[in-house]
Amino acid sequence: MESNRTEVVVVDIKMPFLSMVVFMVKWVIAAIPAFLILAVLGSITAGFLGGLMGMHR
Repeated sequence: MESNRTEVVVVDIKMPFLSMVVFMVKWVIAAIPAFLILAVLGSITAGFLGGLMGMHR
């Protein structure tokens, strides 16, 4: 079977500075709800595990 794969190496990305700043600001804004969701899930997990550990006393 013949493989027609071509390897690509990215050397440089030409992106205007202002566009990069806007992209990074959007990235940070998108990370806030993700962090909140992870914090809520972590709190629920910690509460559940804490409750389990408290039951064994």
